[in-house]
Parts: sequence; structure tokens; C-alpha cells
Amino acid sequence: MWLNPEEVLLKNALKLWVTERSNQFFLLQRRRGHGEPTSRFTGLLVGALDTVLDSNARVAPFRILLQVPGSQISWVIASGAALDEVKKHWDWLVHNLLHSLSVFENKEDVASFVKGKVKGLIAEEVRGRHAAQEEDPGKFREALRKFELHFSLPSSEKLVTHYSCCCWKGRVPRQGFLFLSINHMAFYSFLLGKEEVTRLERVSTGLMTDAIRVNTRKRQREFSMFLNLDEAFGVICQLADVALRRLLDSEGLELDRVLQQPARITKRILEEQALREYVLALFRLPRGERLHEVASCSVWTPHARCHTAGTLYTTDSYLCFSSREEGNCILLIPLLEVLSIEKAESTSLLPNPVIVSVRTKKAFQLIELQDREELVESLSSRLRALQWRHSMFRSSKDRKRSVSSPTPYYYTFYYDTGYSDEEEIEEQVLRNTVNSEALMTAFHQNRPGSNGNNSMEQVKERLWEDHFTEFGRGVHMFRTEKIQRLVAMGIPESLRGELWMTLSGKGERDVSECLNKAGSTCLLQRRDASSELESHQGYYTGLVQKSMGHNNLATEEIERDLHRSLPDHPAFQNPTGIAALRRVLTAYAHRNPKIGYCQVSVLFAVLPQYECVSMNILASVLLLYAKEEEAFWLLVAVCERMLPDYFNRRVIGAQVDQSVFEELIRERLPELAEHVPEISALSSVSLSWFLTLFLSVLPFQSAVCVVDCFFFHGIKAIFQLGLVVLDVNAAQLTASTDDGQALMILTSFLDQVGSEESSCSPSSPAAAELTTSSSSGSSSNTDSPTAGRTNITDLINNSYEKFGDLTVRHIEKLRCRHRIQVLQAHEDTTKENALRLVTPDVSMSPENLSEVYDLFKTEHFISLYWGDSSSAAAAEAAAWHYSDSSRSFMERQYRLDRPQFKSLYGLLVLWPGDSNQHSDTVANRTFTLLDQGCNNLVTFREFAGWLDTLYCEDLNEKIRLLYRLHIPPGVEGEVKDYQDQLKQMLQDLAKEKEKDVEKPLPLMNQGQFIQFCKTLYSLFHGDPEENDLFQAIATVTSLVLQIGEASHRGHSSGSDITSQEEETRGSHPTRVDGESGRGDASGEDRSSEKEWTVSYAQILASLLTEQALVNFFEKPADLSAKIAEAKEKQYQQRAGLLTLQHRTS
Repeated sequence: MWLNPEEVLLKNALKLWVTERSNQFFLLQRRRGHGEPTSRFTGLLVGALDTVLDSNARVAPFRILLQVPGSQISWVIASGAALDEVKKHWDWLVHNLLHSLSVFENKEDVASFVKGKVKGLIAEEVRGRHAAQEEDPGKFREALRKFELHFSLPSSEKLVTHYSCCCWKGRVPRQGFLFLSINHMAFYSFLLGKEEVTRLERVSTGLMTDAIRVNTRKRQREFSMFLNLDEAFGVICQLADVALRRLLDSEGLELDRVLQQPARITKRILEEQALREYVLALFRLPRGERLHEVASCSVWTPHARCHTAGTLYTTDSYLCFSSREEGNCILLIPLLEVLSIEKAESTSLLPNPVIVSVRTKKAFQLIELQDREELVESLSSRLRALQWRHSMFRSSKDRKRSVSSPTPYYYTFYYDTGYSDEEEIEEQVLRNTVNSEALMTAFHQNRPGSNGNNSMEQVKERLWEDHFTEFGRGVHMFRTEKIQRLVAMGIPESLRGELWMTLSGKGERDVSECLNKAGSTCLLQRRDASSELESHQGYYTGLVQKSMGHNNLATEEIERDLHRSLPDHPAFQNPTGIAALRRVLTAYAHRNPKIGYCQVSVLFAVLPQYECVSMNILASVLLLYAKEEEAFWLLVAVCERMLPDYFNRRVIGAQVDQSVFEELIRERLPELAEHVPEISALSSVSLSWFLTLFLSVLPFQSAVCVVDCFFFHGIKAIFQLGLVVLDVNAAQLTASTDDGQALMILTSFLDQVGSEESSCSPSSPAAAELTTSSSSGSSSNTDSPTAGRTNITDLINNSYEKFGDLTVRHIEKLRCRHRIQVLQAHEDTTKENALRLVTPDVSMSPENLSEVYDLFKTEHFISLYWGDSSSAAAAEAAAWHYSDSSRSFMERQYRLDRPQFKSLYGLLVLWPGDSNQHSDTVANRTFTLLDQGCNNLVTFREFAGWLDTLYCEDLNEKIRLLYRLHIPPGVEGEVKDYQDQLKQMLQDLAKEKEKDVEKPLPLMNQGQFIQFCKTLYSLFHGDPEENDLFQAIATVTSLVLQIGEASHRGHSSGSDITSQEEETRGSHPTRVDGESGRGDASGEDRSSEKEWTVSYAQILASLLTEQALVNFFEKPADLSAKIAEAKEKQYQQRAGLLTLQHRTS
């Protein structure tokens, strides 16, 4: 442990210490006689001395000294009872302090710096212990006070935790505290959160052998000397990941409910969520499962005839056990399969045993459980509640069946391979049929030379039956290295569907009808895939009934792709297979509209080379080996849990895993990474491997073996197989000259990967189809074995041997870190596209336009950070759902509501004005004018166009803008009367720059002109030429009023003459109805003509008569300086306003 530095005058007095390690500044010493194999006299003497001393006076056998070169005084800074304990402290000193001490010229400063650092570490250790014991320790309150004092953020910006560390400025470390809040990182006196974090990594440099590097778009900073760097790095990654998922893509990415509420995020919550994410990924449990208890224990493993040590995890519906070495032994027990959980008598050999009995008449023994009483009570309580809810669900379901029609609402169809698709009646029946067998059962062809295959299948079946006898059958069988070897050989076809359901760890959902529709109370039961399907068959069949009658974009896409799904396989040359595929895909699209089916089609539109291989191919393969309802639930497991975020609108999950794959290539294949300059090229080639689980690139039988491994190991199997494919071809890839050659090398290799079955007989028709549909188009290569063929089983076993140490925990950590990079890369692409759309319409420089975009985006995020009452997020979501679908995603990405716009308006407006009230009025009018969609939101294109007019356009356009602000729609009270006029005006403005045609603006009445003059007066306040400008505007105002009066009198006299003529015509007794109607219309025209009005041209001509006004409006403005000033003020101004708003609300 670390010690308060204590002076030692005689470093080696009486030869009591032996130096084990040393360097320029530190010594690691061992007490003589401790741990020595020989019994030297000196060692025995020192050992006897230490033994007879009182326990309080005994000296720890290991210590670390701080020594300053040239000084006779040293300081004890750490000690320990074991070498491993002291070595941790020694390693920390070497990695974090040793290199930086060379910076100090004065050696006395070295001692002061090290002693101060050690005292800080001791204080942090104490603070950590207090934080564990106390919910709100004093140290945390002190840190919170400093955080609020230094950074002046609203109270809703919750501080999560803080760490003592150093921030490096060049070669000089600056000691301080790193504060981590829900949206920001902050160090001592500067706020990092103003810049978005784009990359997080651990680095080792000359001065810092272990540090955290934080990259933003404009700079990078490095932090080191953490007491616990792993913990700090994990918390930073988690917070950045949560913030990005919550702010950038709240609908597209899965995020737990507790993390969607920033006020509830604490360090403890983050630790719990990280552990929960790991457990869900390791056991592939449903996203809705909550983690309850985590306990160390040992489980009796009959196959090994011993107790295996590991960890027990309990969730809402499962008991999960994993051995200490991940993957050696895994056990998953659904609570609905459990009959009882009982305590047994504790003995010295079996301490604290618990017996878990399941329905298959088996029992599992757990021992060495801490807090056994509380654990058993909690599990028993949840078990009773789960069994009660299940019995209620079953009884409710039985009652509904008893009162329902005896006619079943779905058919059970028995396959008939002679079925003709020309019979319309049977075709209609097929559309509503739920198949009770896997398609391979009916459409398996007996090919010549298939006797070898049959014998191989029989051998596999016998091996699996032996395995079931030894390890159990069903979801709660022990999963060990032996089952891994069996899976690598390929699961026999007769067991494939059952084992996919078992190994996927799928948690199905039984959804009953609402017991109380008024209260919307539904029972949700999670069942394991291998459990009896009776209780949830109604769910799938109900989805089929609800979805088959609807026509939408998803069903259209499904119909388009149905006949492209394994078209050469007999199962999908028959209406039976096509109908089953239609039902599964349509039911899933109805169940999960967010993913649906069209989302996947959009995905493959981005990747046209893989267009024919998407969700329909995966569903087709599942239908071949699993019953239809099982295939549906397997599709649910893959899309919603095993491949998280793969099927959202931006394919984030697949891109994250590609980024993770790149890092794994650098970690595990460094020579290949060194010789291939662009690792991203290899990862882009491998993208189809992840998206299609190798179904698009391997011969069919080999690819199905990969799917077997995927259901057993999850995405880890795809990572391992991808690495071994690159490893096998590393020599050729390093010699390749371009990406095309590398692609051909990998394609050729994968085409030759065969299986035990394919080595005995020709490939199946499905294999020919899949290799045809892949980019390689090499189905002919799979018709006969070749000399260079690689066996898929050997390849899989090779991946386990070389890369089997890759763990789920490591993958999840990498995913968390790389998701930050992927999301920020999407943001960069979004920005580039938005700027490309706007650039042709504006005259400002690309640099200024980019800076304006950043300000616009930051303004949007500030409201999301701190819960602005303007409900910007809700308005944005509403606009996304209801706005014109013809607009591109880039145009709708970020928009500002009225309060956000007014805040940014105040920062960037060219003429701020003297009256706050009038400036607010002008800001409101500007927002109303720019809100072309009439949805109370302003787009970046609209905002940039307004700013460009202020700073880059000529006098005419600036006056035109001011003029438009004072006529509808700028004047909000008259919007409804001018809707048609507005639409026409917008159309004219859109064409104006293209055709160079001046469109007349509506006339301005007297009241609007008075407001226009008031606005002009407010613009001149504070200008050096203020007096001249006021005089000039007074002259212009008088002139325009005279023009308006003259025009008004002219219209009035003309109207009097017209009225006299009409009175003369009115003396005639007969009139035509049509003429009467025209007479009324002319009366309306007269009423409008009597109103005082002026035109834009008249106002512009009047303004041009005054040179002072012309100089004012033509004076060049520095937009760059205004943007720089706005960037400095934006955070503080908005934070202050929101803080005041929170206090008054």
C-alpha cells in the first residue's frame, strides 16, 4: 500500500534490506531473510528479530524507496506483505512517473513532486473507500462544488465522477482533476465538452508509458498518472458512448431506458450497465433482462467429476453460470424450467450448498455461495412470481380457447412436392399456413453418391447422442470445449434446428391477449428457445394473421425478393417454401417496424454488390433446418440480440464490428497490418462476412457450418474465422499490389473451402445458388472437389486454436470504444453532405460555412444536453415523422426551434440594435420568415441563406430582406391571410437566382412601414455615424410618406370618378348577374386601393438618395470574427439562460 513519505537516513542500515530492483529514482527492497531458500545466519537473525517484535512494530517484508541522486536521504513511499502487491506500485511508478521526472532540472523538485503525487494517491484511495461506503461522500460534494464553480454549467449537467490525474501540455504535466459529467469532460479549468470526442485510446509514448488520449476534431489531449487507469478509461468510454447514442441517433440505436434519463446516470449505474451488457452478450439473453445478483460459486460438473469455479449471474428469468476462464464451461437455466431452489446442509467439503432442480429430473449443485440465505430467498421469490404469472397466462389462454370457434385459425400443412402453383385456392391456403416441419425434411434430395454423406450424418448423430447422455440435453446442458469440437464438425441436419434454438440462448416472448384491455395490462413471459412452443405459438400465428392482409413498403420489398432467395433450391422453387418465407418476413416486419424489412433493403442499396444477400437469405436458411415458428424466433434472436444495431437505418452495428475487426487485425496479425497500408480495404472486403455470416462467400454446406458456430459462440465466431482466413492468406495478401488483387485472393480461397459432405459428393443446389449470388460467381468450382480444397472443420478448429482467447468481454469493450468513432464518422459525412447541398446557394467561404454549421449543431445539442423547455428534441422528432418525405435525410438532420434560433440569432446578427424588445421582435419575424415548412423549425439551409444575405449580399438584397420582415409572413398576425401569397413567394425565391428574374414583392401598408422605420432606427444605435444616419433615415421616411400620400390621393380621386359612372349605369332597370358579380369585385378592389401603400422599389429608391445609408449597408462585415466571438460566448450565454430558466420554473 502507499505510505505517507517517511525519511530514512541510513538506506541499508545493518544490512537488513536486499535491493530487488532499482533505477535512478526508486528502489524496491526485500527484507533480508524473507523468502530466502537458504538459512544464512544473517537471514535467520533478521527473521528472529521480526518474529519476536510486537505485531504493531513488525516491518512489512517489501518496500519502495524514493531516492534523489546525490542525496543521503531517502523516503519510504510504499510497502507490502507480498511481492505482487508491491510490484503493482512499482510498475505504476515506472510507467507513470519515471520518464516525466527527467523533465525537472532541480532534483529537490523531483522529491516534492513525487511526495505530492503519492499523497494524492493515498487521498484518492481513501475517497474511493468512502464512496463505496457512503452514497454522497464529502469528497464528492467538494468536487461537485469545484465543478460548478469552475465551469458554470446548469445544474442538470450532472457530475458522474472525477479522477486525480495529469494533463500534458507538451512535455510538462499539469496536475489536477478530470471531471466526467453526463455530457462533458472537464479538466480543472477548461471544458473539453465544447468539442465532440471523436476517438478514445490508450497510448504509450516516451514520457507517458500508459495514458488516455482524447481526440476531438481540432486537437488531442493526453491524461496520465491515474490511480486506476482501467477504471477511468472504461468510464470515459461508457459516457461518450451513451452520450453519442442518446444525442446522435436516439431512435436508431438500442439504449437501455435508465441510460436515456441523464439525471439518473451515476458511476454505479455505469458499472452495473457494463456488467449487464457483458452478461447479455455472453449468454445472448433478451435485451429486457435485468441483472439481479452476481455471486462467486462453484458448480458440480458431472462430466469432469469435480466442482468448477466461476460466477453465477441471476436475471429476471435465468440462472447463468460461467467458469473463471470464459468459455470453458457455461450453464444457462431458465427459471421456468426450475422446480425448486433449496439449501442443503453445509459441510467442510461442500460449504454453503444450493440445489437447483429442473423439470428434466436433473439437479445442479452450487457451493461456496456467499450470502446464501439472501440469494436463495430472492430466487425463490422470483420463481414463485414467475410460476404464478405463467399459470395465470395459461388459464387465461385456455378460457379463450374454450369460448372461441372450434375451427382453428391456422392450418397445419403436410408437404406435397407435387403441388401446382396454378391452383389459386390452394395458393390462398398456403398464404395462411404455418408449416410444422423444416423445409429440408420435405425437399431433401437423394443425390448420387450421397451414401457417404448419410454415413457421416449418422456418425455425427451418434456423437451428439453420446454427448447428450453425458452433458445433458436442452438449454441447460453444460457447454464445454467438447461441444465446441462437435459444432466445428457441423451439426447433423436432423438436429440442426433443435440445436440452433438451444445454442442461440434465445429468450422468446409469450405475448397473451390483454387481460385488462382498459388498463393495457399484458403478461410478458420469456421462454427459452428449446422450451415447449405451445404457450407462444399463438403469438407468431397472430402476427401472421395481422400482417398478411396489409400492403406497405415492407411487404412490397418482401414480395420483390421472395424469388431471389436460394432460387436453385427445390424448397424455394415450390409455393410452399415461398409462402413460408413470406410469412416469416412479413410477421417480423410487423413485429418490429423500426427494423422491418425495407430498412435492410436500404442497407443493401448502399452496398449493391451484396444486394441479393440480406434478411431474406438468412430467413431462407433458417427455414431449411428449423420449423417455421422456430425460424421466426431465430430471426428475432439474430436481428435483435446476436447482431445488435446491424439492421437500423445506418447499419451502425456492422460498421462498428468492422472497425473492431480492423483493430483485431492490428493486434493479432501485426505483420499483415504492417505490410498492408490500408487495413480498411481488408475490412471492407470482409463486410459481407459479417452481414451475411459467410453465407454469401462460402459454398453452402461450409457456410451452414459457420452458422452453427455463430449460434454457439455468437459474433465471436465470425471474428475468429475472419482472422484465420486472413492469417492463412497473409503471405499472398502482403504480396498483393492493390485492393482488387487482395479481393481475388480471398474470394478464390473461400470458394475452395469445403465440408465433410462436399468432399464426399457434389455440392447441393443451394451451394451453387449461393456462390452464384455472391460476388465471386464461382458455382462451377464447387461441383467437384479440388486438390487445393480447405476443409471448413479444419479452418474453424484453426481459428479456435489461434484466436480462441478472444473473449466476449474484450469484444464488448472494443465495440463501446469504436462505436464512438463510427458515429462521429457518420457525423462528419452528414456535415459534408449538408455543406455540399448548401454551398451552391451561398457566397460565404467554405471555412465560414463549416463554422456556422458547427454553431448550428452545437445550439441544437445544448438544448438536448440540459433539457431546454423549448422541447427541441420533441419538435425535431415530430418534424422527422411528419415532414415531407421528399426531403433528404441530410436536410432534416439538425433543425432549430424558435428559442434556439433566437439564441443563435443574437450571437450572429449583423445589426444587434439598441432595444432588446424590438430586437426580439425582429428575431421572431426572421424565424417566421425562414420557417418555410411552417413546422416551427428552421433548417440549416434556411439559416445559412439568411446569414449569407446579411454578410455577403449587396445593398439591394439586404433591404429586400428587411422589407420582407415587415410584410407577411414576417408579420405573424397576418400569416393566415397570406398563405397562398407565401407559397407563391417561396416558389419565386427558389427560381430567382436561376432565372435572374425580379419578382414583385407585396405592397407595404402604413403600419408596416412605421415598423420598418423603427427597425432601421434601431440598427444605427452605437454606429460612429449615428447622427448622420438618423438624419438620413428621417429624410427618407418623410420622402416615402409623401410618396405614399400622393399615391393614396391618386387612387382616391380615381375611385370617385369610377363611382359616379357606376351610379349612372345603376339608373338602368335591367342588369346581368355576371355584371353584378363583377361590380362587387370592383368594390373590393376599391376598398383595397383606398389603403395607404408603398412598394419595395419606392423604398429602395428613396434609401439610395442618402449616401450615409448606402455606406452603412454596403460597409463590409467580418463574418469570421463574428463566428469566433459567437463560439466563445455560445456555451456561457446558453448555460446562463438555462440556469436562470431552471431556477424560475
